[in-house]
Amino acid sequence: MSARGPGSCAVGTPASDRGAPGAATLAASLLARVARVLRQVAGAPDYAAYLEHMDAHHPGAAVLTEPEFHRRAMDRLDGSSRPRCC
Repeated sequence: MSARGPGSCAVGTPASDRGAPGAATLAASLLARVARVLRQVAGAPDYAAYLEHMDAHHPGAAVLTEPEFHRRAMDRLDGSSRPRCC
């Protein structure tokens, strides 16, 4: 019987022993995706998607803070840019 190195994979080795994501990780990922879709359907702003877009398309550009991002998104939905009380 030969010794296996850290990068080798024996037939019949459980996926959890091979470094594959577990059920909890997959469930969390699926839940995050579902939540993101529901926010998009509801028209809620998605700060994480904004950050991904800025990194991909505008590297080095100034990024809004999360409160600034949500304020601008709500102003766009309201159709106004006037100051708000709340």
